[in-house]
Amino acid sequence: MEQKETGAMNFETVIGLETHAQLQTESKMFCACSTKFGNDPNSNICPVCTGQPGSLPVINEKAIRLAVKTALALNCKINNESVFARKNYFYPDLPKDYQISQFEMPLAEHGYLEIEVGGQIRKIGITRVHLEEDAGKLVHKGSIGIKGADYSLVDLNRTGTPLMEIVSEPDLRTPEEARVYMEELAHILRYLEVCDAKLEEGSMRCDANISIRQAGVKELGVKTELKNMNSFKAVQKALEKEEARQKEVVSEGGKIYQQTLLFDEATSSVHPMRSKEGSHDYRYFPDPDLLPLYVDEKMIEEVKAGTGELPIEKFKRFSGQYGISGQDINVLIESRYTADFFEETAKISGEPKLSANWLIGDVSAYLNANNTALKETKLTPTLLSGLIELVKNGTVSGNSAKKIAAEMMKTGKSAKDLVESMGATQISDESALVEIAKKVVAANPQSVEAFKSGKEAAIKHLIGQAMRETKGRANPQIIEDLLKKEMA
Repeated sequence: MEQKETGAMNFETVIGLETHAQLQTESKMFCACSTKFGNDPNSNICPVCTGQPGSLPVINEKAIRLAVKTALALNCKINNESVFARKNYFYPDLPKDYQISQFEMPLAEHGYLEIEVGGQIRKIGITRVHLEEDAGKLVHKGSIGIKGADYSLVDLNRTGTPLMEIVSEPDLRTPEEARVYMEELAHILRYLEVCDAKLEEGSMRCDANISIRQAGVKELGVKTELKNMNSFKAVQKALEKEEARQKEVVSEGGKIYQQTLLFDEATSSVHPMRSKEGSHDYRYFPDPDLLPLYVDEKMIEEVKAGTGELPIEKFKRFSGQYGISGQDINVLIESRYTADFFEETAKISGEPKLSANWLIGDVSAYLNANNTALKETKLTPTLLSGLIELVKNGTVSGNSAKKIAAEMMKTGKSAKDLVESMGATQISDESALVEIAKKVVAANPQSVEAFKSGKEAAIKHLIGQAMRETKGRANPQIIEDLLKKEMA
């Protein structure tokens, strides 16, 4: 493992991550309230999630199944029996004055996640995966739009939202490894459709524990905890800042104190928030309103059977089966829906490489431009395969195909129908293109002269002009041949 020197001291960095993922359920962890984002403040609440006397929690089965699915993907041992505990602390957005979580007996333990950094595979241990509920949200003065206000408002809509906490072993040795770990974990969560893993929106949050020690020393140093990191790059940047600070302090004879730090992305700096709590500060004890949770082997097998191939398994199979690049495969397996869409299109069209090119190129460009997802469009593998066939047999040009693809995604109409309604049939008849070639050559003497002087790139400009004249319908190869013949 690479170790960096600061002054005369040789340090090793030790990092562990605690990741909170919001589970994609329609109701909360212990009640039937909606988890829908963006509703009016304090509209998604009930006596259970606001901790009213006499109310009793009921466990959300879907949340259990999603957590089991994740734990299996992370190679964890599922505990048949786990216990919900009360984590006691006071804060205005926590109406019960405790959070229901898991402590001594979590849902799953002892797993690992493999990451690749610098061409090397690293196995990062997973200490535990457990379930808990989220707290509410405070809206402080200055962010509520009331000039001169000096108070805070509380929105309890988020209170009770199902969270899954994934705790890594302190196996990460560089801030870069921490970023890659987070990216890979987010990929798995999205692929499993467990969590949308958007750090910038708070559906996935990360607390990073970091310490340093002299090389060769086994004992861990005093750790600090970093919060408020809203992107994968911010995770790496924050850890780099704190790593440098700790090394400087120790090198100058100072001490590191256990505390929680906030990362300010605007200034790329870390600031103390409070002294770091220990687990004893929360006075955990089993929740008396909830019986121990039993996950039997039947449920585990049901979840396992419904999980299917994981991204790493699909990557290996795609590499051998379809002969497409690793970079392209990573895009295709970003979500299970896209991966399945690609395979079905490749099967129908018989063209895996063209199928991949369309999904990675023009389809992705349309999705990004319209801020939408593939599953939210009307495109199907059958429709895309039909378009690929029309391009292959020369019925439509590449330029026209881009426009047809966009219409297919909006309307769900077939490529054949759109070619007719849009008048997008490719012009491949030389007699119909000769006059266009003559017109373009006559109108662009500078490009013609440049081409005749040996500048091959000039032909691209002329082809572009011909495409403009035919609204993208000219057969590119035929029009190029006619242009060259006209300039001979």
